[in-house]
Parts: sequence; structure tokens; C-alpha cells
Amino acid sequence: MYTLGFVSLCPQLFINYKLKSVAHLPIRMFVYKFFNTFIDDVFACMVEMPMKHRLMTLRDDVVFAGFIYQWFIYRTDLTRPNEYGIAFAAEEEKKPIKIENLEYEKDEN
Repeated sequence: MYTLGFVSLCPQLFINYKLKSVAHLPIRMFVYKFFNTFIDDVFACMVEMPMKHRLMTLRDDVVFAGFIYQWFIYRTDLTRPNEYGIAFAAEEEKKPIKIENLEYEKDEN
């Protein structure tokens, strides 16, 4: 049971590694993971339980440390389009260019 619980936490780490990106993960997910690992660790120390179960609560900490490491090394690529097809760096490049002292000839024909 403990091994399968750890294996069920790891696919997201593998997906992030293959994509070389964490842009698809919202920051809200990291906050939930942080609170989940914090509450698990607190209750593992407060509630009387076997030592093996206490050590297994640390698996969440290992996976969370992996998420934080991936968040650090795979910076958000702003040129990569999101699920709506919008790339944020491309929008910044489309700013209007101010052209001064340019005269146009009007064609009245």
C-alpha cells in the first residue's frame, strides 16, 4: 500500500520532466500540495501511530521537493502558446511602432 501510494504521486513529476515545463500547472496546485504536506507532517508528529507510517508521510515531502525543484529549473516559457493559443511574449512584440517625421503623398486619382 505504501509503495503504490508513492507511485501514484510520481506521474506528474514524470510529465513535467518530459515536457520540460511546469507552465501547465497552476500555482494553486502548489499551494494545495504545500498545505497537504504540512498538515500530514503535523498530524504524523501529534497522533500516535507506527513509525513506518510516520516515515511514509515523508513521501509527500519528497514529491513536493521534486515539484519545487522542477518549478525552479523549468522556468515559464512565455513564447509557448497556452491552451487558448495565446503566447504572452508574442503579444508584447506586437506593440505599435511610433514613426515620426514621415510624409505620405496623397493620390487623388
